[in-house]
Amino acid sequence: MNKRYRYFALAAFLMTAQGLSAQQNYSLVENKKGATLGYSPQSGVKILTIGGLKFKDLNKNGKLDKYEDWRLSAEERAKDLVKQMSVEQIAGLMLYSIHQSIPGAETGIRAGMYNGKTFAKSGAKAYDLTDQQKAFLKNDNLRHVLITTVSSPKDAALWNNNAQAFVEGLGLGIPANNSTDPRHTAKATTEFNEGAGGQISLWPDGLAMAATFDPNIVQQFGEIAAKEYRALGIATALSPQIDLGTEPRWYRINMTFGESSKLTTDMARAYIDGFQTSTGKAEIKNGWGYNSVNAMVKHWPSGGPEEGGRDGHWAMGKFAVYPGNNFQEHVNPFVNGAFKLKGKTGAASAVMPYYTISHGKDTVANGFSKYIITDLLREKYKYDGVVCTDWLITGDEGKTPGDFAGKPWGVEKLSIAERHYQVLLAGVDQFGGNNVIAPLLEAYQMGVKQFGEKAFRARFEASGIRLLKNIFRVGLFENPYLNADESQATVGQPAFMKAGYEAQVKSVVLLKNHQSVLPVQVKKTVYVPKIYTPAAKDWWGNYQQAKFEYPIDTNVLKKYYQLTADPAKADFAIVFVSSPQSADGGYSAADRKQGNNGYVPISLQYGAYTAVDAREKSIAAGDPVVDPTIKDRSFKNKSTVASNTMDLQTILDTKEMMKGKPVIVSVSASKPMIFNEFEAVADGIVLNFGVSSQAVLDIISGKAEPSGLLPVQMPANMKTVELQKEDVPFDMECHKDADGNVYDFGFGLNWKGVIKDARIERYKKN
Repeated sequence: MNKRYRYFALAAFLMTAQGLSAQQNYSLVENKKGATLGYSPQSGVKILTIGGLKFKDLNKNGKLDKYEDWRLSAEERAKDLVKQMSVEQIAGLMLYSIHQSIPGAETGIRAGMYNGKTFAKSGAKAYDLTDQQKAFLKNDNLRHVLITTVSSPKDAALWNNNAQAFVEGLGLGIPANNSTDPRHTAKATTEFNEGAGGQISLWPDGLAMAATFDPNIVQQFGEIAAKEYRALGIATALSPQIDLGTEPRWYRINMTFGESSKLTTDMARAYIDGFQTSTGKAEIKNGWGYNSVNAMVKHWPSGGPEEGGRDGHWAMGKFAVYPGNNFQEHVNPFVNGAFKLKGKTGAASAVMPYYTISHGKDTVANGFSKYIITDLLREKYKYDGVVCTDWLITGDEGKTPGDFAGKPWGVEKLSIAERHYQVLLAGVDQFGGNNVIAPLLEAYQMGVKQFGEKAFRARFEASGIRLLKNIFRVGLFENPYLNADESQATVGQPAFMKAGYEAQVKSVVLLKNHQSVLPVQVKKTVYVPKIYTPAAKDWWGNYQQAKFEYPIDTNVLKKYYQLTADPAKADFAIVFVSSPQSADGGYSAADRKQGNNGYVPISLQYGAYTAVDAREKSIAAGDPVVDPTIKDRSFKNKSTVASNTMDLQTILDTKEMMKGKPVIVSVSASKPMIFNEFEAVADGIVLNFGVSSQAVLDIISGKAEPSGLLPVQMPANMKTVELQKEDVPFDMECHKDADGNVYDFGFGLNWKGVIKDARIERYKKN
C-alpha cells in the first residue's frame, strides 16, 4: 500500500476511534494487490470478500456484480451497471446541476437552504448538503454536480464526503462526479474563476497561457491543477476552451488560446494530457487513475466566429458565421488535438457544443443539431465520449435579445420537453444546467412513441455507458472520499504556487521599449494615477458600483518602488489600464426603443467610434421569436464609446503631467485592442492578459526578462476590424508603432529587442 493510502487508513482509523464527525467518518479497506476501497458505514454498503480480495457491495444484494468488480474494465462495468438501472436512474445520470456554492449562497442562482433556512440563519456547517442538493441527488437521481465557490479546500473535501456518503446509500450506489469551470486564473475575481476560498495555485489562463507559446507549461498546469481538483472532490473539468479566437470583438476570446489553429491544437493536447493522465501507483488503467480529471473540451465545433463579436449566451449572438468558408480550421484543434492526445487516455473524455447556430450548416444551435453532433462528431470523426450541452439551452429565452435567460436557439417554439427530445435525437448525452428530471422523462416517452421501448431504452443506455465510464475510470466507485486535512495541504501548496507564478511572468508581453526605457531599477519614485471605473453590469446583470481608486495593490507596488501622488516628484509613471470595454455587448435596448434594430457596434478602441465600414446587411437574420419585425442585424453607421474611455484620458493626462519623464503603460487586456490612440505618447507598453500585477512589476523592474508573445493580432484601426472575416485568422492590418515594430501574431520584445526563437518558427503564420 502506498504512502497516500497508508495515511488515509490511519486517519480513518483515528477518526472512527475518536468518534469524530460523520463528515469524515468513512472506512478504508486495503487490497494488497488491488484497489483500496472507501465507503461510509452509514450508507449500508458492506464489503464482500471473494478469493481473498475485497469489493464494495454497492447495490446491497450480497453478491459481486460486474460493476462492483474493480478488476474489470470501465467498459465492462458500465455495460453491466446500465442494465440494472431504471430509465429514471439513467435519466438522472444525464442531468448536470446548475451552479452550486459551498456553502449555499443566500440569494441568486447559487442559493441553498438548510432545513428551510438560509445558511446564515440555519446554524448549518459550510460542508452540509443543502435541501436542494439532497432533493436533486435523491429525487432526480442527479450525479453530476457543478461546484463554484467554496469556503475552503477543507470544506470542499468535507462536502464531497457528505455528498458521496449520501448517494452511496441510494439505489445502486453510484458516486457523484463533481465538476468545475476554470478556477486557477491569476485574477481571482475574473469571470468563470471560482478559486478555492482564496487558496489555490494561480496561473495564466486562455490568452495569457497562449502568450507563453509553450505547451509544456500548459501540461504542467494540467498535472498540478488535476491534483488540486481531486483534493477538492472534483473529477471533471469543464475545460479547456479551444474555440479559435478569430473574431477579435468576441468577449470570450480571452478564454481561448488565440487565433492560431496550430498553437491551439498543441495547447489543447497538452492541457488534456495533463489533466487526464495518472502515472505510477495513481494509475488504474490506460493512463486513467486517482489523479485523473475528465476534461470536457469546449465548444464544439467552435464558438469563435460570432457575427460582429456578439456572444451566444444572449439571443443577440445566436449565430456563428463563416464568411471566409473556414469552418474546417475551427474544427481542427478538436480532431487533431483534443481527440489525438500523446498520453494514454487518447482523447478528451467529454465535449461541450456551443450555444450558437453554425450559420450555413444548420438552422438550429449546435446542441440541437444532428448534423453537428451525430454526422460530424460521432460518425465522421468517430468520437465516442460524452457530449454535454452548454448550460440552459432547453430553457425559455428572455423578452429581448439582450436578456440573460434560456438559450434554445433555433428551437424557440418547441416546448421544454420537446427541446430535450431534440437534443436526444441530435446524439447528445447530457443536459447542462438542468437539475430537474421531469422534462427528460417526458422526452423519453416521446422517443418510445416514435421508436419503441426497446430502441429508445437502448438510446438511453448508450449515453449511460459513456457517462458511467468517466466515473469508473477515475476510481470514484472504489473510493470517492477525501482526507480533509490532506486536501487542505494539497490545494495551493508552495510548489504549485511557485509554478503558477512563474508561468504568469512568462505570459507578460513587452510591446514597446522606446530607447530602452525598461527595465526601471527598483527603489525609484513612481507616479501611478488612480483610475475611474464606471458602474457596470456583472455577468448576471447586477450593477457594480463606480470606483475611483488605485488600480493596483499599493502594498505590492511599494515592494518595488517609492510611490508618490505628485508627478513632479516622480522619476517615471506607470499607468495601469484595462483594454477597451463594451458596455452593451452589441445590443442596446435604448437603440431599439428609438425605432432601430437594437444592434450596435462593439469597439476595440477607447474613444468614440462610428461603424462606417460595417456590413450593409448582416449575414445572419434577425430574431424571429422576441423581435420578428427585425430582419437584419447590421449596425452600420451607429456609434459607441468604450465604458472605460477615461483610461485613455488618464494616459494622455499623465503624459502631460510627467513633462517628458518616462511613462509606462501597463495594459490588462481581455481581447485585441487599438493602440494608435495612445501608443505614440507611451515610452513603454507592457501587456498582460489577466495575470497578477506582481508579475507585471517583475518585468518592469527587470527582476524577470519578458518572453511573452502576442497570441492574437492587434489591429491598426477599427476599419480593419470591420473588414476582417469572423472565421479567418491573421486577416487584419496590424498596428505599427513609433519604433517601427508591428503588433502582429507572435510579436514580443525582450531586453535585446524583437524576440526570434524556436517558438516563432514553430508557430509562424501560414
